[in-house]
Amino acid sequence: MNDNVLDGAQVAFQLDPEKLSQLIIENNEGVKTSSGSIAIQTGTFTGRSPKDRFIVKDEITKEPVDWGSINQPINSQNFARIKKDILDYLEGKKIYKRFAYACALDKYRLNIEFISEYAWSDLFIHNMFLRLKESELKNFTKEWTVINAPGFKAHPEIHGTHNSNFTVISFKEKTVLIGGTGYTGEIKKGIFSALNFLFPVYHDVLPMHCSANVGKDKDTALFFGLSGTGKTTLSADPERKLIGDDEHGWDPNNTIFNFEGGCYAKVINLNEKSEPDIFNAIKAGALVENTVVKNSEIDFNDSSITQNTRVSYPIHYIENIQIPSVGSTPKNIFFLTADAFGVLPPVSKLTASQAAYHFISGYTSKIAGTEAGIVEPLPSFSACFGAPFMPLHPTKYAEMLNKKIKESGANVWLINTGWTGGAYGVGTRIKLKYTRAMVNAILDGSINPDYTYKDYHIHSVFGVAQPRTCPGVPDAVLSPRKTWDNDSAYYKAAFKLSNAFRENFEKFESYANEDIRRGGPQRFDF
Repeated sequence: MNDNVLDGAQVAFQLDPEKLSQLIIENNEGVKTSSGSIAIQTGTFTGRSPKDRFIVKDEITKEPVDWGSINQPINSQNFARIKKDILDYLEGKKIYKRFAYACALDKYRLNIEFISEYAWSDLFIHNMFLRLKESELKNFTKEWTVINAPGFKAHPEIHGTHNSNFTVISFKEKTVLIGGTGYTGEIKKGIFSALNFLFPVYHDVLPMHCSANVGKDKDTALFFGLSGTGKTTLSADPERKLIGDDEHGWDPNNTIFNFEGGCYAKVINLNEKSEPDIFNAIKAGALVENTVVKNSEIDFNDSSITQNTRVSYPIHYIENIQIPSVGSTPKNIFFLTADAFGVLPPVSKLTASQAAYHFISGYTSKIAGTEAGIVEPLPSFSACFGAPFMPLHPTKYAEMLNKKIKESGANVWLINTGWTGGAYGVGTRIKLKYTRAMVNAILDGSINPDYTYKDYHIHSVFGVAQPRTCPGVPDAVLSPRKTWDNDSAYYKAAFKLSNAFRENFEKFESYANEDIRRGGPQRFDF
């Protein structure tokens, strides 16, 4: 089977969400919920499998890619074998084809052809990528191709993979191959990984795993954070227009642009009161993944399938959006972390050095019950808040960000959305209303971004500047030490985390300049 055969009678081309939803039900791929959305279960994989992602090592990628456990090499011969076998597998099947594109700024637009085995994958693609006008289809010229076949299982001894599931990216062929997994996030992250190589190498654009919004005064804010830190929640602000919830570029002209045309939000414990924008977006056309559905009702609180329950929907399902999904120079940048040790301040101001250090670190924490064997909080680091998607060395992205922060004058803030008054199991999660109040105070200027002793206290372990007051937040909440009511226990936990930071940073030490190295916390030998 060759690429041209994909234009044959078995191809369902550019179907609308209504037709796709109907086919998902007819094909027994999913069910319709009371909200009108479609609910599916993605099978064995309910999340990404970063250890099964490969990049073809060739003359394009050999030198610039940071090869290792994250960016694993595969040779061109194995790529060609997988591609042939996956196309042979699709022979005679009804498949779904869609033209769409990435990047809201026309200058960087990337045209993509998607080939999918399942209707649900095609609906996800319609929701998450930028949609073409009818008039654009005729003269569409593809630049990249994504072939997604969850039912195709690789044979490691034949194809050079580790397991039967895989994502393989070829920059020479401009193709992403995905097989053995029904998890839709692999589709969007395959293209994100490609852009994370193409933009820094060829366009001097910083690709970012962050959400973004813009205020009435055209001030842009960026929100970096790993899963579960509040990135999507905090960027969906009724007082500000959403640019995008996950993936953006920062170009040499200081323009921020969304890579995507939709949102992919976590829905575990979702309720209308705390997250109305996301809740109300779950309607006809939305695709809900791995939730428990009883009598057509979604139980958002049931995590028996996975904690990583998700919904995808077009960005226009959110009422307050920026059109097009483009913003100007960022004024404020937020690094979000869910610190389960309960020692980081809920809000603190970072210097440029600290910003680069924390960006390279990409800290959050794992808590008991999220993974087998975890019985107490564990520090978790993901460089640039998105290590699994970064083909280049993390310091490349950090240096680009550091330069842009200095040139733009953007303020950088560390926001802890995790625990206070003690670690997980003892303390409590910082209230969302307090976190929102802190972010709002920064955005409206109520918190002075310029350091003064009157306004700030320098944290003795992490060296960050924590505000002494914030409208709508009790002063005691702003000081993590005071919430513990046990100085000895607090500092023991704080130094334990600071040592974890420094141990993690050792692998970047020889690559980072002195300016970045100075941004780290204090070390303490117990």
